[in-house]
Amino acid sequence: MFTFTTLASGSTGNAALVSCGDTHILLDAGISARRLTAGLAAQGVRPEALSAILITHEHSDHISGLQVFTKKNRVPIHATGPTCRQLCYKTAFLDDLVRVQEAGTGAQIGALWVESFPTPHDAAGSVGWSIAGEGVRMVLCTDLGHVTEPVRRAVEGCDLLVCETNHDVDWVRSGPYPYYLKQRILGDRGHLSNEAGAELAAFAVEAGAQTVILAHLSQTNNTPAWAYEAVSRRLLAMDCDLERDVTLSVAPTASPGPAWRPKEVPVC
Repeated sequence: MFTFTTLASGSTGNAALVSCGDTHILLDAGISARRLTAGLAAQGVRPEALSAILITHEHSDHISGLQVFTKKNRVPIHATGPTCRQLCYKTAFLDDLVRVQEAGTGAQIGALWVESFPTPHDAAGSVGWSIAGEGVRMVLCTDLGHVTEPVRRAVEGCDLLVCETNHDVDWVRSGPYPYYLKQRILGDRGHLSNEAGAELAAFAVEAGAQTVILAHLSQTNNTPAWAYEAVSRRLLAMDCDLERDVTLSVAPTASPGPAWRPKEVPVC
Protein backbone atom coordinates (compact mmCIF):
# COMPACT_ATOMS: atom_id res chain seq x y z
CA MET A 1 0.00 0.00 0.00
CA PHE A 2 1.31 3.45 -0.99
CA THR A 3 1.22 5.90 1.95
CA PHE A 4 2.44 9.43 2.58
CA THR A 5 2.81 11.23 5.91
CA THR A 6 4.26 14.59 6.86
CA LEU A 7 6.41 14.36 9.98
CA ALA A 8 6.76 18.15 10.26
CA SER A 9 6.08 21.00 7.88
CA GLY A 10 6.85 24.68 8.24
CA SER A 11 9.51 27.35 8.37
CA THR A 12 11.05 25.70 11.46
CA GLY A 13 11.52 22.21 10.02
CA ASN A 14 10.37 19.82 7.30
CA ALA A 15 10.30 16.05 6.87
CA ALA A 16 7.92 13.49 5.37
CA LEU A 17 7.70 9.75 4.78
CA VAL A 18 6.63 7.86 1.67
CA SER A 19 6.12 4.11 1.95
CA CYS A 20 5.17 1.36 -0.46
CA GLY A 21 5.42 -2.17 0.86
CA ASP A 22 8.92 -2.62 2.28
CA THR A 23 10.22 0.55 0.60
CA HIS A 24 10.40 3.60 2.87
CA ILE A 25 11.75 6.97 1.75
CA LEU A 26 12.35 10.00 3.95
CA LEU A 27 11.74 13.36 2.25
CA ASP A 28 14.04 15.95 3.87
CA ALA A 29 15.40 15.80 7.42
CA GLY A 30 14.83 19.27 8.81
CA ILE A 31 13.98 18.26 12.37
CA SER A 32 16.13 16.65 15.05
CA ALA A 33 17.25 13.05 14.73
CA ARG A 34 15.23 12.26 17.85
CA ARG A 35 12.07 13.68 16.29
CA LEU A 36 12.77 11.94 12.99
CA THR A 37 13.14 8.61 14.78
CA ALA A 38 9.96 9.20 16.80
CA GLY A 39 8.02 10.22 13.69
CA LEU A 40 9.14 7.13 11.83
CA ALA A 41 8.28 4.92 14.80
CA ALA A 42 4.76 6.38 14.86
CA GLN A 43 4.38 5.03 11.31
CA GLY A 44 5.86 1.65 12.24
CA VAL A 45 9.16 2.27 10.42
CA ARG A 46 12.61 1.70 11.92
CA PRO A 47 15.36 4.11 10.79
CA GLU A 48 17.46 1.23 9.48
CA ALA A 49 14.54 0.17 7.26
CA LEU A 50 14.73 3.39 5.22
CA SER A 51 15.62 2.83 1.57
CA ALA A 52 16.75 6.41 0.91
CA ILE A 53 16.59 10.03 2.02
CA LEU A 54 15.64 12.58 -0.65
CA ILE A 55 16.77 16.16 -0.04
CA THR A 56 15.12 19.14 -1.73
CA HIS A 57 17.88 21.67 -0.89
CA GLU A 58 20.45 22.55 1.74
CA HIS A 59 18.62 25.12 3.88
CA SER A 60 18.66 24.23 7.57
CA ASP A 61 14.91 23.69 7.88
CA HIS A 62 15.34 20.75 5.48
CA ILE A 63 18.61 19.18 6.68
CA SER A 64 19.13 20.14 10.34
CA GLY A 65 18.71 16.57 11.58
CA LEU A 66 20.62 14.89 8.75
CA GLN A 67 24.08 14.82 10.31
CA VAL A 68 23.10 13.16 13.58
CA PHE A 69 20.52 10.87 11.98
CA THR A 70 22.86 9.50 9.27
CA LYS A 71 25.80 9.14 11.63
CA LYS A 72 23.93 6.23 13.18
CA ASN A 73 21.72 5.22 10.26
CA ARG A 74 23.78 4.93 7.07
CA VAL A 75 20.99 5.62 4.59
CA PRO A 76 21.71 6.68 0.97
CA ILE A 77 21.00 10.37 0.33
CA HIS A 78 19.68 11.50 -3.07
CA ALA A 79 20.09 15.15 -4.10
CA THR A 80 21.33 17.26 -6.98
CA GLY A 81 25.07 17.76 -7.48
CA PRO A 82 25.13 21.30 -6.03
CA THR A 83 23.12 20.17 -3.00
CA CYS A 84 25.37 17.13 -2.48
CA ARG A 85 28.43 19.38 -2.49
CA GLN A 86 26.85 21.61 0.14
CA LEU A 87 25.91 18.61 2.28
CA CYS A 88 29.42 17.13 2.10
CA TYR A 89 30.97 20.53 2.85
CA LYS A 90 28.90 20.81 6.01
CA THR A 91 29.27 17.15 7.07
CA ALA A 92 32.44 15.29 6.03
CA PHE A 93 31.26 11.72 6.62
CA LEU A 94 28.39 12.03 4.15
CA ASP A 95 30.67 11.51 1.15
CA ASP A 96 29.98 7.78 0.93
CA LEU A 97 26.21 8.24 1.34
CA VAL A 98 25.33 10.89 -1.23
CA ARG A 99 23.93 9.83 -4.60
CA VAL A 100 23.82 12.58 -7.20
CA GLN A 101 20.47 12.75 -8.95
CA GLU A 102 20.20 15.84 -11.08
CA ALA A 103 16.96 17.75 -11.56
CA GLY A 104 14.73 16.17 -14.17
CA THR A 105 16.11 12.64 -13.75
CA GLY A 106 14.51 9.59 -12.19
CA ALA A 107 15.57 6.46 -10.34
CA GLN A 108 13.95 3.27 -9.11
CA ILE A 109 14.26 2.83 -5.35
CA GLY A 110 12.67 -0.43 -4.32
CA ALA A 111 8.98 -0.30 -5.19
CA LEU A 112 9.03 3.45 -5.85
CA TRP A 113 10.03 5.55 -8.85
CA VAL A 114 11.47 8.90 -7.70
CA GLU A 115 11.99 11.83 -10.04
CA SER A 116 13.15 15.34 -9.25
CA PHE A 117 12.25 18.63 -10.93
CA PRO A 118 13.92 22.05 -10.59
CA THR A 119 12.35 24.66 -8.32
CA PRO A 120 13.18 28.39 -8.38
CA HIS A 121 14.53 28.94 -4.88
CA ASP A 122 17.55 30.71 -3.43
CA ALA A 123 19.49 27.52 -2.83
CA ALA A 124 21.99 25.45 -4.79
CA GLY A 125 20.23 22.90 -7.01
CA SER A 126 16.83 23.16 -5.32
CA VAL A 127 14.26 20.56 -6.45
CA GLY A 128 10.85 19.13 -5.74
CA TRP A 129 10.16 15.40 -5.84
CA SER A 130 7.63 13.27 -7.69
CA ILE A 131 7.22 9.74 -6.28
CA ALA A 132 5.16 6.98 -7.87
CA GLY A 133 4.25 3.44 -6.93
CA GLU A 134 1.33 1.02 -7.22
CA GLY A 135 -0.32 3.18 -9.87
CA VAL A 136 -0.44 6.40 -7.84
CA ARG A 137 1.84 9.44 -7.69
CA MET A 138 2.48 12.19 -5.17
CA VAL A 139 4.39 15.43 -5.68
CA LEU A 140 6.20 17.47 -3.04
CA CYS A 141 6.28 21.07 -4.25
CA THR A 142 7.51 23.56 -1.64
CA ASP A 143 10.22 26.24 -1.44
CA LEU A 144 9.71 28.00 -4.77
CA GLY A 145 9.23 31.65 -5.57
CA HIS A 146 7.00 31.12 -8.58
CA VAL A 147 5.49 28.30 -10.63
CA THR A 148 7.54 27.37 -13.70
CA GLU A 149 6.77 25.10 -16.61
CA PRO A 150 8.86 22.22 -15.18
CA VAL A 151 6.85 22.54 -11.96
CA ARG A 152 3.56 22.43 -13.83
CA ARG A 153 4.69 19.36 -15.81
CA ALA A 154 5.65 17.58 -12.59
CA VAL A 155 2.36 18.42 -10.87
CA GLU A 156 0.09 17.59 -13.80
CA GLY A 157 -1.66 14.26 -13.34
CA CYS A 158 -0.54 13.60 -9.75
CA ASP A 159 -2.94 12.04 -7.24
CA LEU A 160 -1.58 13.92 -4.22
CA LEU A 161 -0.02 17.39 -4.22
CA VAL A 162 1.89 18.71 -1.22
CA CYS A 163 1.62 22.38 -2.06
CA GLU A 164 3.41 25.35 -0.51
CA THR A 165 1.26 28.10 0.97
CA ASN A 166 3.95 29.88 2.90
CA HIS A 167 2.58 33.34 3.61
CA ASP A 168 0.01 36.06 3.20
CA VAL A 169 1.59 38.82 1.12
CA ASP A 170 0.12 41.68 3.16
CA TRP A 171 1.29 40.08 6.40
CA VAL A 172 4.84 39.86 5.08
CA ARG A 173 4.84 43.48 3.91
CA SER A 174 3.49 44.84 7.20
CA GLY A 175 5.24 42.35 9.47
CA PRO A 176 8.37 42.50 11.66
CA TYR A 177 10.90 41.03 9.22
CA PRO A 178 13.75 43.25 7.95
CA TYR A 179 13.40 44.61 4.43
CA TYR A 180 15.92 42.22 2.84
CA LEU A 181 14.10 39.17 4.24
CA LYS A 182 10.73 40.44 3.04
CA GLN A 183 12.21 40.89 -0.45
CA ARG A 184 13.65 37.36 -0.33
CA ILE A 185 10.34 35.77 0.67
CA LEU A 186 8.31 37.71 -1.90
CA GLY A 187 10.85 37.33 -4.71
CA ASP A 188 10.87 34.93 -7.66
CA ARG A 189 13.27 32.64 -5.75
CA GLY A 190 11.49 32.82 -2.41
CA HIS A 191 8.24 31.15 -1.35
CA LEU A 192 4.71 30.76 -2.70
CA SER A 193 2.02 32.92 -1.12
CA ASN A 194 -1.40 31.57 -0.22
CA GLU A 195 -2.80 32.92 -3.49
CA ALA A 196 0.03 31.50 -5.61
CA GLY A 197 -0.32 28.15 -3.87
CA ALA A 198 -4.06 28.27 -4.50
CA GLU A 199 -3.45 28.66 -8.22
CA LEU A 200 -1.08 25.69 -8.25
CA ALA A 201 -3.59 23.63 -6.26
CA ALA A 202 -6.36 24.55 -8.72
CA PHE A 203 -4.16 23.49 -11.64
CA ALA A 204 -3.42 20.16 -9.96
CA VAL A 205 -7.08 19.47 -9.18
CA GLU A 206 -8.11 20.32 -12.73
CA ALA A 207 -5.48 17.82 -13.89
CA GLY A 208 -6.83 15.04 -11.64
CA ALA A 209 -5.40 15.45 -8.14
CA GLN A 210 -7.70 14.00 -5.48
CA THR A 211 -5.85 15.37 -2.45
CA VAL A 212 -4.03 18.62 -1.71
CA ILE A 213 -2.01 19.07 1.48
CA LEU A 214 -0.95 22.66 2.21
CA ALA A 215 2.58 22.85 3.55
CA HIS A 216 5.57 24.95 4.64
CA LEU A 217 3.46 27.63 6.35
CA SER A 218 5.27 30.54 7.98
CA GLN A 219 4.62 30.78 11.70
CA THR A 220 4.93 34.58 11.52
CA ASN A 221 3.15 35.40 8.27
CA ASN A 222 0.38 32.82 8.03
CA THR A 223 -2.03 30.56 9.87
CA PRO A 224 -3.51 27.18 8.87
CA ALA A 225 -6.98 28.72 8.76
CA TRP A 226 -5.81 31.58 6.54
CA ALA A 227 -4.06 29.25 4.07
CA TYR A 228 -7.00 26.85 3.97
CA GLU A 229 -9.47 29.65 3.36
CA ALA A 230 -7.46 31.07 0.45
CA VAL A 231 -7.10 27.72 -1.31
CA SER A 232 -10.65 26.52 -0.61
CA ARG A 233 -12.01 29.80 -1.98
CA ARG A 234 -10.09 29.26 -5.22
CA LEU A 235 -11.24 25.65 -5.55
CA LEU A 236 -14.86 26.56 -4.85
CA ALA A 237 -14.65 29.25 -7.54
CA MET A 238 -14.02 26.49 -10.09
CA ASP A 239 -17.10 24.57 -8.85
CA CYS A 240 -15.00 22.03 -6.97
CA ASP A 241 -16.81 20.12 -4.22
CA LEU A 242 -14.43 19.88 -1.24
CA GLU A 243 -16.16 16.74 -0.01
CA ARG A 244 -16.72 14.92 -3.28
CA ASP A 245 -13.99 16.08 -5.67
CA VAL A 246 -10.93 16.73 -3.54
CA THR A 247 -9.63 16.45 0.01
CA LEU A 248 -7.95 19.62 1.24
CA SER A 249 -5.95 19.80 4.48
CA VAL A 250 -3.05 21.60 6.14
CA ALA A 251 0.06 19.73 7.29
CA PRO A 252 0.78 20.13 11.03
CA THR A 253 3.84 22.22 11.85
CA ALA A 254 5.48 20.21 14.61
CA SER A 255 3.84 16.77 14.62
CA PRO A 256 3.09 14.00 12.12
CA GLY A 257 0.01 14.45 9.97
CA PRO A 258 -2.46 11.69 9.16
CA ALA A 259 -1.31 9.03 6.73
CA TRP A 260 -2.57 9.53 3.19
CA ARG A 261 -3.60 6.49 1.18
CA PRO A 262 -5.13 6.44 -2.30
CA LYS A 263 -8.88 6.10 -2.44
CA GLU A 264 -10.07 2.60 -3.17
CA VAL A 265 -11.98 2.22 -6.40
CA PRO A 266 -15.07 0.01 -5.98
CA VAL A 267 -14.99 -3.22 -7.97
CA CYS A 268 -18.05 -3.52 -10.23
